[in-house]
Parts: sequence; C-alpha cells; structure tokens
Amino acid sequence: MKRHLQTFIHYLSAERGLARNTLESYERDLNHYLAFIESLGVVSLGDTSKSTIVQYLLRLKQLGRAPATVSRNIVSIRAFYQFLLREKLIALDPSVDMEAPKLEKRLPKVLSVEEVGRLLEAPEPSGAGGMRDKAMLELLYATGIRVSELISLNVDNLNLEMGFVRCTGKASRERIIPLGRIAVRWLGDYIGTMRPQLLRRSKPEEALFVNHLGTRLTRQGFWKIVKRYAREANIDAEITPHTLRHSFATHLLENGADLRAVQEMLGHADISTTQIYTHVTKSRMKEIYDRTHPRAKIT
Repeated sequence: MKRHLQTFIHYLSAERGLARNTLESYERDLNHYLAFIESLGVVSLGDTSKSTIVQYLLRLKQLGRAPATVSRNIVSIRAFYQFLLREKLIALDPSVDMEAPKLEKRLPKVLSVEEVGRLLEAPEPSGAGGMRDKAMLELLYATGIRVSELISLNVDNLNLEMGFVRCTGKASRERIIPLGRIAVRWLGDYIGTMRPQLLRRSKPEEALFVNHLGTRLTRQGFWKIVKRYAREANIDAEITPHTLRHSFATHLLENGADLRAVQEMLGHADISTTQIYTHVTKSRMKEIYDRTHPRAKIT
C-alpha cells in the first residue's frame, strides 16, 4: 500500500506539477489513512469499502479534528482512489459519490495598521537573528507572499536595485511583486551584514532566510518566530502564519487599491478568492462606524 502511495505522490509531482506543500499535505493525510486501515487488519486497498472510509472520518472527528481537516482528508482519499482505479490497481472506487462537507466561509483574521507596526518593530536588529527576523517580517508585509513562498526564496529572487521580488506560488506560477523602500533597506542590510554571520562557511547556501545552522529556515521555524514577536508586541488578536498576508491585502483595499492588482500580487488564480478581503474591509468599516459615529449607538 505504501508503494501505491509513493506512485501516487510521484504522479502528483511529475504530471500534475503540484507544489511541495500540497504534496506533503496529500502524503501526510494518506499515511494516516493507511496506518488506520492497517490497524483494522486491512492488507490491500482493494479490500477497503465506503464503510472503511467512514470509520476513518469518524475517528478524525473523535480526535477533535477541525471540519476543514476532515474535508481535506476526504479530498485526499478520493483523489488517491481515483488514481488507483485509473491505473487498474483496484477494481472499484469505494470513495465514489463521497462529497466533502461544505464549509462555512470564515473571514480572514487581520491586524490593524497599528498592530502590524508593533509586530514589525518587535525584532531587535542589532544581532544576526533579529536582523533576519526584521527583514523577513518587513518583506512579508510589503508583499503579502505566502509563508511557503517566503521560506522558498533564494537570494537571487530579489532585485533590490529595481525594488521587486520574484516568487513561485501554487501550481508553479511565477509572479513579480514590488517592494517598498523600507523592506528594501532592511533586506539590503540583512544580506550585506548579518546573513553572512548565519551561514556556515564550509557549506554554500542559496536560501535567502537561514537559521542558526546556516540552512534554509523552515515553516515551523518561521511560525515560532512570529508567535514570539506577537507576544512581545502584546498583540491579543489571533495570529496565524498568514496573518500578515491577510493584513497586507486588507490594508491595500482599505486604501483604495485595485482588486485585480491585489489578486495579481497575492497570486490568486480566481478573483473570487481575493474578493473575500472586500468583505473584511466592509466588516471593519462597520465596526469603525459603530465605534466612532456619535449617533451610531443611539436607540
């Protein structure tokens, strides 16, 4: 069964061209599913049924997994079985007609401009790690790129003289995003003075952001950094790895940016994905009105 999974992952990578994070998500979901059915004594995927899948989904719910996680697992399992059926590795697809539950669309959490300012000022740039973190947070808020794109950046993806960054997003789509003067300044200082201190001299490294071992910073490493600075900045709002991306988009739209331009910078294939931020701005506008208009609370 593991061999079939590796064949499926190779197919997703080589033929579908899915991003590394998406591949890891598929592989993680399906490894958990295979471990579950093995615990039931199942030795062949051809011996599974719709009941097997339902048992697994119930198990996920018992473990307290979020509806979005359960929904993603259904998508992964269905794609796996469809692949196995096409390759004639199974005779029947037990996942046929199984649909992922429709999820309620939640508005993304964003920080206020003042909260973003406090977060960006939290790193102490006098040391190598602090300078890296300052440059990293400034770049993230200046461009709105995904965390996976941030940690995948190499030094040669930057053109500080022209003021832009080139990054590769989902489905290997490449885009060019402008950089503000503040981000350019901190990135230049980090690359010129502090990044060499983090690198191991014996091993060249093309990654833009590196850890204390001189190797590419991981998503988990970045997440720990953001949480630490959020605590230091006394930010009570919920923080996720994408909070600065959401804040970037919302603040641009609040200040009159064109929706299509924001879509291009965020790397959204469908503009409807970008439009969620217009709902955020309307929601925030109502909050501000209710809080500040002298007659808003009169009954």
